Amino acid sequence: MIYRRPHFTEYIMARLVTLAVFTGFVFSILFFIFLPEGNTAYYAIIILILGFIVFIYAIYRGAVHMQDELYIINSYLENIDKAEKIDYQAHFFTQEFEDINQNLIKVLKSAKKREDVKQRYNAKLKLKNRQRADMISAIAHEFRNPIASIMGYAQTLEEDRDIPSSLQEKFLHKIYNNGIKIEELLSRLVLWNKFESGEATLHPSKFDLHTLAQEVKNTLQDKYPQREIVVEGDSCVVDADRTLLEIVLKNVIENALKYSKDEVMVKIDAGEVSVTDYGSGISSSDISKVTKKFYRSGTHTWDNSMGLGLSIVKKILELHGTSLEIESEEEKGSTFSFHIK
Repeated sequence: MIYRRPHFTEYIMARLVTLAVFTGFVFSILFFIFLPEGNTAYYAIIILILGFIVFIYAIYRGAVHMQDELYIINSYLENIDKAEKIDYQAHFFTQEFEDINQNLIKVLKSAKKREDVKQRYNAKLKLKNRQRADMISAIAHEFRNPIASIMGYAQTLEEDRDIPSSLQEKFLHKIYNNGIKIEELLSRLVLWNKFESGEATLHPSKFDLHTLAQEVKNTLQDKYPQREIVVEGDSCVVDADRTLLEIVLKNVIENALKYSKDEVMVKIDAGEVSVTDYGSGISSSDISKVTKKFYRSGTHTWDNSMGLGLSIVKKILELHGTSLEIESEEEKGSTFSFHIK
C-alpha cells in the first residue's frame, strides 16, 4: 500500500476528530459519574454537543483559510519564473502568512529581474558571436583575393626567369597594388575597432573642404585612370577632423566609382557635400542597410570593403554631429550627401 501524505485540512480535521472523541469520552464518563438530576443533564449534554460542533466548524474554517493561503504560496513556487502568475492583490488571514507572501513576492521579483538580465546578456552574447563570425568571414573573403593574386604573380616571377621586363614590371605593379589594398583593409579594421571600443576622438582644425575633395580626386584618379571625377563648388572652410573627413570622401567617392560606369559628380556648397553616380543604384530595401557593418547585398556586388566602408563613414559623420543621407533609384544611380559646418 502506497502512503499518501494528507492535505493540511485533512490533517487538522483528523486531529480535531481525535480530540473531539477523546474529550467526548472523558465528559461522558464524568456525566455518568456526576449525573445531575432532572432534565438539566440532557440540556447540558445538548449544549455540550452543540459547543463541540461549533468548535470543530470554527477550527475547520480556519484550516480551510490556511489551506487556501498555502495554495497561493505554493502556486508562486511552481511558477517562480513567471512574474505574471504573482497575485499582488492577495491578502492573507494571518500576519505570518502575509509576511511570507510579501517576502516571496520580493524573491520572485528579484528572480524575474535576474532572469531578464540573463536573457538580455545571452541575446547580446549571441549577437556578438554572430558579428564575430561575420567579421572573420568578411576578413577571410576580402584578404583571400589580394593574397592569392600576390602569390600567383610572385610564383610566376620566381618560376619563369625569362619573362620580358615589361611583363615583370606589370606583375610587380599588380603585387604592389594588392599590397596597398591589404594595407587599406587593415587600416579600416583598426579604425573600426577604435569606433567599437569608443576610443575614436576628433582632432578638429580649419581647412578648405573643396581643396580636400580635389586631393582625394587626384588620389583616386591615379587608381581609376579610365574614370572621370568632377569636383564642383567654391572654396569652403570648415572646422572638422581633416584626416577622418578624407576617409569619408575617399570611401563615398570610391563606392561611386565601383558601382557606376559614367562620371562621378562631387558637389560642395556651403558645407553641403554630395557625391552622385549614374550606376546600378540601390534598391529601396537595401538603402537602410548599406551603412550597417558587414552588410552585403545579394543583388549587387556591394562588397563595401568587408562591409565596413560606408559603416565607417556613418560613424565618422555621427562623431561630427551629422549623418549620411542616401537617395537612390535602381538602374539610374545614387546620391550620397552630408553636411559639415
